[in-house]
Amino acid sequence: MNLEELQQLVAQGESERLELKRSTGELRAGMQTLCAMLNAKGGRVVFGVGNAGNIVGQQISDHTLREVANAIRKIEPAAWVEQERVDVGKGKEVLVLETTQVAGGPYAFDGRPYKRTGPTTSRMPQDEYHTRLLVRSHELHRWENEAAPGYSVGDLDAAEIERTHQSAVSAKRLDAPFLSVVDTLDRFRLRRDGQLLRAAVVLFGKQPLPDYPQCALRMARFRGTTKSEFIDQRQIHGHAFDILAEASLFLERHVPVAGWMEPGKWERQERAQYPFAALREAVVNAICHRDYSQAGGAVHVAMYDDRLEIISTGLLPPGITVADLKRDHASHLRNPLIAEPFYRRALIEKWGSGTQKIVETCLAGGYPEPEFFEQAGAFYVRFPAGTYVPPTAVRHDLTDRQREILSILSDGRHRRFREIYAGLASAPAERTVRDDLRMLRSLGLVGSAGRSVAARWWLKNPGGDL
Repeated sequence: MNLEELQQLVAQGESERLELKRSTGELRAGMQTLCAMLNAKGGRVVFGVGNAGNIVGQQISDHTLREVANAIRKIEPAAWVEQERVDVGKGKEVLVLETTQVAGGPYAFDGRPYKRTGPTTSRMPQDEYHTRLLVRSHELHRWENEAAPGYSVGDLDAAEIERTHQSAVSAKRLDAPFLSVVDTLDRFRLRRDGQLLRAAVVLFGKQPLPDYPQCALRMARFRGTTKSEFIDQRQIHGHAFDILAEASLFLERHVPVAGWMEPGKWERQERAQYPFAALREAVVNAICHRDYSQAGGAVHVAMYDDRLEIISTGLLPPGITVADLKRDHASHLRNPLIAEPFYRRALIEKWGSGTQKIVETCLAGGYPEPEFFEQAGAFYVRFPAGTYVPPTAVRHDLTDRQREILSILSDGRHRRFREIYAGLASAPAERTVRDDLRMLRSLGLVGSAGRSVAARWWLKNPGGDL
C-alpha cells in the first residue's frame, strides 16, 4: 500500500471493517476491534490517523513491533494478521493491521470476545460467545465429514450420482459435463484422500444397513387423531434420494385430493388437503438438516385425521430458534455436504429460506399456517388439516368400495346401514364398511343422522361429480 492508497482508504471513514487510531498508544483498543472484526467479516485497524481523519503517522521502532506481536499472540484461537507499514514522510509511518481470516472463530482477545456493530466495538455477550463455540465444535467434528471405512465407490448408486450431476447442470448450478462417478463425488467433496465420507453413503449408498441404520424413513397413516391404530405403516432404509422418493409416494397415496367441476370451466379443478410443494420442502429439509449422529434416528412422516407431521431426529442447530424460522435468519447448515447435492439439483435454496418457503406456500394457497416446534429431541413441522373441501368435491384417493358406497347413495335417498351393506357387490366385514362411511362423512361427502342400527346415511351432493 502506498501513501495515495492509504489516503483513499482513510477517506472512507470508520466502518464495520475499518478502524482508525492515532497511534499504537491505543494498541489494546485497536486489538479489541481487530478481534471483533475477526468475529464478523474481517477488516483493518490503522494506527497513525488523527480524529479528524488526518494522517499523522508515528515512529515505529523494534519495541513497537514487539508490542504489536505480543498483542497479536493474545488473540485466541490463533489468527493470521497481516502487518503493513506505510511511509508518510518526516521519518513517520502508519501501521496497518489487516485480517481476512474469519473461519475458525469465535475469537477472543486477552480472554474476552468482542463484536463489531457498524463502526462500534463492544464486548460479545457470553450466551452469544458460547453459542458460537458450539457451532465451531460442530464444524470441526461434523458427523458427515468423517470417513466411511469399508465403503467404496462400488457401494454407491452410480445411476443416482449421474442423475444428480445432470440435474445440477440442467438447473444451471453446475457448469461441467458428467465425466465419471468419481469426478462427481470429488466435485461435491464427498471423498477425502480417495476415501468416501459418511455423507456419500447417506446420499448415495445402495445398502446402508447394517452400518448406517439412521438412513431410515418411517411413515404411518393413523386412524383418528392419536397413534392408537394404524391404517398404513411402512419403514424403509435407503439413501437420501430413495427416502425423498418414497416419502413423496406415501404422501401422494394418502393425502386426499378433491376434484370438482366449476361452471364456465372446462378443466377439472383439484385441491389437495395439504400443499404438496410445502410437504416436499419439509421432507427435503428433514433429510438435509437432521442429526445423523444418532444411529436410531430417522425421518418420520405421520398423518392423522386432523394434521400431518414431518419429523426429523435432532434439535435445531445452535444459534437458531423456532421463532427465527418464520422470518429472515442466517443459514446454519448442520450437514453442508449432504445439503449441497440437493441445492445443486434445485431441491433446496441456500440462506436458510426453506422454512419461510413452507409458510409462504401454505398461506399463498389458502392453507392453515404450519407449526414448527421441538419435542423429545426431534424437530417437528406440523400441517393442520384445516377446512378446504368445496361442497361438490369428490376425492381421487377413494377406494373402489368407497366409490361404490357413494354410487348406492347417489339417488339422494337416506339409507340405513343394512341397505348400503346389502347393495355392495362384494362386501367385507361390517366394521370395514362402517369405517368407510365414517371416513366419507369426515371428508364431507356423506351425511348421517341417528345412532347405531337406526342411523341413516345420505349423499351430501346428489348428482354431483362422482
